[in-house]
Amino acid sequence: MPKIAVVEDDRTLADLLRYNLNRDGFAVVTAADGNSGLDLIRREKPDAVIMDVMLPGIDGFEATRLLRRESHVPVLMLTARSDEIDKVLGLELGADDYLTKPFSMRELLARVKVMLRRDETAKREQGPVETSTIRSGEIELDPVRHVLLVSGAAVETTPKEFDLLQFLMTNKGQVFSREGLLDRVWGYDYPGDSRTVDVHIRWLRQKIEADPSHPKHLLTVRGFGYKFEE
Repeated sequence: MPKIAVVEDDRTLADLLRYNLNRDGFAVVTAADGNSGLDLIRREKPDAVIMDVMLPGIDGFEATRLLRRESHVPVLMLTARSDEIDKVLGLELGADDYLTKPFSMRELLARVKVMLRRDETAKREQGPVETSTIRSGEIELDPVRHVLLVSGAAVETTPKEFDLLQFLMTNKGQVFSREGLLDRVWGYDYPGDSRTVDVHIRWLRQKIEADPSHPKHLLTVRGFGYKFEE
C-alpha cells in the first residue's frame, strides 16, 4: 500500500485528505508544520508528499528545499494563491507538481497517482547505475555518492539539478530541446513547462560556471535547447 505524507496545518483539510486518500487505497501520515513534516518524512519514508505552502515554522517552500537535499520523493505542493511566481518557485525548489486551493479532490488523487506512476517508471528505466565519476575539466560528478565537485570544492545541488547535469554530461556535445529534457529528466507526463528547464539551467550555471553570464559548459543552442561541452 503506497504511503502518502500530508504536511498541512489546516486540520479540516488534513482530515479530508486523509479520508479520501485512505478510501483510494493509500496509507496516510500527517504533520501540521514544516519542521515536524520533515521529521515525519525522514522517519516514515513515504512514497509521495503533499505539502502546503503556508505552514507554521518553516514554510512549504523551505521545507521542500531542505527535503530535496536528501530525497527524490515526489512532492505535490498546495498553494492558496494562483500567482504564477508561487508555482514557478515551488517547481524551482524541487516540487514535482502543484495545485491551487480550492481544488477538486478527484484532481488531487489523479495527480498523486501520476506522480507515483512517473516515479516508478523513472526507477525502472534508469537501467544500470553509473558507478564511475564523470569528469569534465574542473567539474566532477559522482553518481554513487551524489556529489558535485567544482575545482575540488563540493557544490550543493537539488536532486533534479544533479539529474539534469548528469544527463547532459553523460551526453556531452549532444543538443537536447527543452521538451526533450523534460521527457528524459522529469518524465514524459511532467505537468510543468519548458521554463522549468530554463530555471534549472540558470541555477546550474550559477554553481558550475566561472562566469554564469558567459558559460563555457552549459551552452544554449539558440532556437533549440541546451548542450554540455568540455
